Amino acid sequence: MFALPVSRRPDPKTVTALGGGYLASGVGAKDRMPTPYLPSGLKLDPMEGTGEVQTPLHGDAARRLKVGDKVYFRHTKAGELCERFDRLHLVRGAQIVDTVPTYRGEGRTFL
Repeated sequence: MFALPVSRRPDPKTVTALGGGYLASGVGAKDRMPTPYLPSGLKLDPMEGTGEVQTPLHGDAARRLKVGDKVYFRHTKAGELCERFDRLHLVRGAQIVDTVPTYRGEGRTFL
């Protein structure tokens, strides 16, 4: 999973998260997009999906979110995260149990 901060609240049932365009490689399709996971009850905008700059999210759960709160997403392939971030936090329950470097964090690239 990865987390994005809420950056805007366009209306009571919509929030916009900063970033989010970590699509799995291959032909662009809905099954290649990350999906909102927590808080439950958020859905991607069908006209925009996950965007490199912003990701609009709709649903009743948006009512409880404030600017700066985190929305957690499930990615479809880990490679996209490992290419963009230098470390991953390994989580068990609500605790970070370890932090490990990605290949980017080791100064490598996947090519």
